[in-house]
Amino acid sequence: MEEVRLMKGNEAIAEAAIRAGVDGYFGYPITPQSEIIEYLMLEQPHLRTGMQVLQAESEVAAINMVYGAAGCGKKAMTSSSSPGISLKLEGISYIAASELPCLIVNVQRGGPGLGTIQPSQADYFQAVKGGGHGDYRLLVLAPASVQEMADFVDLSFELAFKYRTPVMILSDGVIGQMMEKVVLPPQKERLSNEELIKKYGSWATTGKPASRERNIITSLELKSERQEAHNHKLQAKYKEISENEVRFEKLNCDDAEYLIVAYGSSARISQKAMQIGREKGIKVGVLRPITLWPFPSDEINKLADQVKGILTVEMSAGQMVEDVRLAVNGKIKVEYFGRYGGMIPSPNEVIEALEQKLIGG
Repeated sequence: MEEVRLMKGNEAIAEAAIRAGVDGYFGYPITPQSEIIEYLMLEQPHLRTGMQVLQAESEVAAINMVYGAAGCGKKAMTSSSSPGISLKLEGISYIAASELPCLIVNVQRGGPGLGTIQPSQADYFQAVKGGGHGDYRLLVLAPASVQEMADFVDLSFELAFKYRTPVMILSDGVIGQMMEKVVLPPQKERLSNEELIKKYGSWATTGKPASRERNIITSLELKSERQEAHNHKLQAKYKEISENEVRFEKLNCDDAEYLIVAYGSSARISQKAMQIGREKGIKVGVLRPITLWPFPSDEINKLADQVKGILTVEMSAGQMVEDVRLAVNGKIKVEYFGRYGGMIPSPNEVIEALEQKLIGG
């Protein structure tokens, strides 16, 4: 049954994973997401549901363990923070090419390099533009609350298995470390091996019965024409995802003359900035992308016909702003405001930037 708790965002992800019937978690500690693996180790979910939790010897090992478990049709996940995700990118590309479902959680910290342990959103490019090598995409969900940290775990697995693709939850150190009330979902039962074979036996490596050919999972194809055909198949799938899985939230957009576009913790800050702006007589609305890929380009393009200007608010040097400008296609002015390197913008800074860059600009 549902349960209400006061939890950190990282803890909420971990508990939601247990309740989603995850088969295996493979990870490595790195601030600010270490509570995920710590919580799982303390909870001993192998006793609750049979879920296996393993601290791998490295991030590279962890993602390849996910690759193997996902290939067997299991619900597999990993989590890390920015430099740790960088180490996983080769394996993520392999998993995407092999069309396997899994969940990757990135609780971002400041960079580049080892950077700082403070929050950031500078992994946007890495998450939505592929990150690893080759033409592939990740379906990327951006939570803005502890509740969404929990809710997006089960949603991620639904999408991952629906499209046989890796899904990323792109969070940050603010939401990972903050505490809020969260409603936890009821426990889902893990699939038995028999149920798994019946459901995913057409592609998963579950052992070869006499009734079918072998299921072979690989990302290697030495014949160029066959590799091109596989890429066409992947691009068709990504097109289907982009047509059907766009998610966003609009706040006070109906009468808005100016629009703030922000995701994750920046969207929470922007929501308060919107309130301050409205109190000052500025008709400002907020559009929050929930899926960073597929990106809500069409909705932003529609709003560009209504508003006078758009400000993106990001904890980065300006990354999502490029996708907003592509969506607007030159119709109106699009500006960026952000803090980075672990700094967090304030609502008053956001409104000041809106006034300076759009209203007075």
